[in-house]
Amino acid sequence: MKIGPETVRHVARLAELAVADGDVDLLATQLESIVDFVEQLAAVDAPPGMASVNVGPPALTLREDVVAPIAMTRIAAHLAPEFAQGFFVVPRLGGMVDE
Repeated sequence: MKIGPETVRHVARLAELAVADGDVDLLATQLESIVDFVEQLAAVDAPPGMASVNVGPPALTLREDVVAPIAMTRIAAHLAPEFAQGFFVVPRLGGMVDE
């Protein structure tokens, strides 16, 4: 299976990974090798009762690939001792006095 630079960038974006432009070609080659290896597993005769690549439901329902931030499980105001007007209130340090 041929994997191009756009596929590598797409997978990296979905995984929220930063990939340097200079690494894209190497990663594409490595991903192709992995996919080729997995494709070879389908040809292996597995004894009865042993897991094989062909085990699974006849069809999978795939979700749409969507990149979105993960919602916070707690409200930000509940994470700080003091929160005002949408900001965390931080105590003034001794050396930071108005002159």
